[in-house]
Amino acid sequence: MRPAQSVAAATHVANETVAVRPGSAASQSLEAQTALLPYALAAFAVGLPIFAWVCSFAADRFWMTASLVIFAINWAAFYGLVDWMKRNPTSRTDTALRTRLHVLGGLLWACAVVQITLLGLGAGPAREEVLLLAAGAAAVCVFFSAPCLPTLLIVAPAACAPPILALYASEATKPSGRLTLAAIALVMALSLILNRLLRGLFILAGDRERLIEERAGSLAEARKLARSKSDLVATLSNEIRNGLTGVADVLAAAAGAGGRTAPSREQLTAALGSAQDLIKVLNATLDSETAEAGRLSVARRPYDPARLARELVLLNGPVAAGKRLELAIHVDEPLDDPANGAVVGDVVRARQVLSNLIDNAIKYTVRGRVEVRVEQLADQRLRFAVADTGPGLSDEELDMAFETFARIERTGAGVPGAGLGLSLSRRLAQLMEGEVSAQSAMGVGSCFRLDLPFDPAARSETAADAPPRPSTAERGPRSLRIMMAEHDALQAAMLRAVLEQLGHLVVHAQNGRRARDLAQTCDFDLIMLNGKLAEVDGPRTIQAIRRLDSPVGRAAIVAVIDGDADEARACLDAGANTVMRRPVTVANVARALAAARRDAKDAPARPALTVVDQAS
Repeated sequence: MRPAQSVAAATHVANETVAVRPGSAASQSLEAQTALLPYALAAFAVGLPIFAWVCSFAADRFWMTASLVIFAINWAAFYGLVDWMKRNPTSRTDTALRTRLHVLGGLLWACAVVQITLLGLGAGPAREEVLLLAAGAAAVCVFFSAPCLPTLLIVAPAACAPPILALYASEATKPSGRLTLAAIALVMALSLILNRLLRGLFILAGDRERLIEERAGSLAEARKLARSKSDLVATLSNEIRNGLTGVADVLAAAAGAGGRTAPSREQLTAALGSAQDLIKVLNATLDSETAEAGRLSVARRPYDPARLARELVLLNGPVAAGKRLELAIHVDEPLDDPANGAVVGDVVRARQVLSNLIDNAIKYTVRGRVEVRVEQLADQRLRFAVADTGPGLSDEELDMAFETFARIERTGAGVPGAGLGLSLSRRLAQLMEGEVSAQSAMGVGSCFRLDLPFDPAARSETAADAPPRPSTAERGPRSLRIMMAEHDALQAAMLRAVLEQLGHLVVHAQNGRRARDLAQTCDFDLIMLNGKLAEVDGPRTIQAIRRLDSPVGRAAIVAVIDGDADEARACLDAGANTVMRRPVTVANVARALAAARRDAKDAPARPALTVVDQAS
């Protein structure tokens, strides 16, 4: 019964040396045959003495010796195959190769059945017994090849045909041949049924493995999200507390608390810095969460990299001078001419990334200099490099610096921030088909690099880079009569202060109903209203104003929103000319007023889709 071990042995070889994807039907079938290996060994242990006893009655002892030699050759071939597969790890993932080796192993033992059949043909008085023994060995081969369908369909006919044909070759053994044929057919049918059942189980097991993997992935993602939210809450709580504490102290002084009649200039400057730091943290947090959710998009248009870098160096010059740092810029000579090409990408996001790198360099550098370099690389790439003489970072600290909410305690103590700038910069650079990288040496300084696509044939749209400015004909009177509709007292005070700082006259309506009544009785040049007004919401208030048969019904309207895209679309559909997203700043409001007046003049019948936010 030595052939009974054939398929199981081949399976053992394949499973010992080849790794296939868990859960697939092919791997499951091979694993099932591996599980049958102990039973094949038991069948061999029982069958070998029977084989030796039956063959002892054969007339030709040479053929019996040849059968034993074939058995030894088969085992040597299997263990040689095991050794070869262990020395060739690249073939471990090839399922097709594993199946071929499995079939080859089964055919080797089918050859052993052929050898036993040849022994039976010359066995004399023991002819029929030896041939029946060969048929039994073939049936065992069929059974142990049942889990793998290719092996079953190839090995089973090769092993069963020789003993059946030998039994039919003699009239004396034909009755035994018919019984053997029926028995083999029954074994083959049962093996096919077993294979079908096992394949169904393999598919279910594969589905189960996939469900387990998906569940584990979902669980890991949930843990990551929970960890991210926990870090977000902890970071924001700390930064908001620090920022608002400074503002609250100044407000308390302004209100006369503590015996002070008015805050000092230094207190106002500190409060303004705290508020600006808080706004930066909130903006970075919102952008980071948007990028994490995959909802952050970037535009693609050409812009002048040299101009962008010089603007940011000029903007950060006073901050560097206040710390007595030298802030320098170097631009490769060909890049000074915009006709030599442009960076293709989102200028707003590029400004955000480069501004963060320059801001970090100034923030963490105590003495020395910060240098911004703009240089063209090969393969149509351009590099912004920001080098500083700060404390420097080790390799481990440099890796940690790009992690979300991670801050380096050695260098970040006492410096405000949420640990989001570099991780967000790297995400934004990837969205622009670029890369943010860095190198640093402790005690020497750091150099952070932003690489972006560069097109030598592109031409920058310099007018598009600058904020929109109305022409002289579009400006009209400097002082506008503006109706401001805002139900929130703090937001109303902030917006009124900005509008009056710009030189405009402001009338405040506390809700949508009051705004509608004022529009019917007063003459206004422009209307600014909250998209979520009390009593009558923003879109319905805009519709009511647009229905008025008066100059106010054709006045420019600016909707002020918190950032909801559905809210913006509702206001624009109702008739607003421009949507302005908070936070309210002087530059933000000035852009919104200019855009609204231009849109109202150019397309009074259909407002343009103009959205003004802080990033622009």
